[in-house]
Amino acid sequence: MLQKKTLKTLLADYPVTQAIKSGQITSDLIDFDFAPYARANKGFKPFVRDLAFDAGELAIVTFLQAREAGVPLVLLPATISGRFQHHCIAYNADRGEVCPDDLAGKRIGVRAYTQTTGMWVRGILQNQFGADLDAAEWLTFEDAHVASYRNPPNVTIASEDKKLVDMLLDGELDAAMLGVDMPDDPRLKTVIPDPDAAAQAWYAQTGAVSMNHMFVVQERLCAEAPEVVRELYRMLKASKAQAPQKGAIDFRPYGFAALEPSLTLVIDYCLQQRLISQPVTPADLFNDLTRSLV
Repeated sequence: MLQKKTLKTLLADYPVTQAIKSGQITSDLIDFDFAPYARANKGFKPFVRDLAFDAGELAIVTFLQAREAGVPLVLLPATISGRFQHHCIAYNADRGEVCPDDLAGKRIGVRAYTQTTGMWVRGILQNQFGADLDAAEWLTFEDAHVASYRNPPNVTIASEDKKLVDMLLDGELDAAMLGVDMPDDPRLKTVIPDPDAAAQAWYAQTGAVSMNHMFVVQERLCAEAPEVVRELYRMLKASKAQAPQKGAIDFRPYGFAALEPSLTLVIDYCLQQRLISQPVTPADLFNDLTRSLV
């Protein structure tokens, strides 16, 4: 009989993880030691810098950069969080309208240049709307999760006393990527007009979903305990199945075939934005074990 394994795991609370985190879904092979983070991104640095966890969720850009830096992590075909991103860049309407065509030469704020939401929004602006983002100045507030990454030359880091939303409202920024931190303020309007319609058009054109976090495991776990990796995937998939899907689009796809169009686009966008330097294929992000999980 296989010995039960305790996995140090980074996984936040979502409807799709509720069943696995509550213990409703159990296993004869796995016990979990969940990291005490309300927001998973607080654990990304220790995950990729110190291998602090055996498994867990990771922003897809952070994973790609970690992989390029030689961090021994491998992707599972399991999406933890995703959404349309078109609504995530805003401007202060009191200071004049800002559209995608206006962004060249503008000062744009984002939590970190490597933030996955920022990657998606820049890719959308550049490829769907033709925005010249190399001519924009990017102001960031955090460094990259992967220590070896260096920002492009048109990226600067704000002083510690500055806050992203305050700078946007005060006119120090022309636009800002806010994501889940978008305040309910009538002055803030989306840079992309009618973002819901634009998102549907983008989806119809690309067939991709803009995932934020995916599940990864340390490579050694695949070698030492492949049955545990298979069981982990089963549990994640079963937990997702107990959360009702909202709308017709599944923003948390499972399985390599379902993920391939989205991962292809992630790689293209990351290369365009100098987030990674070496071309890879979606298949390269998995090993034989994790690629075969369905």
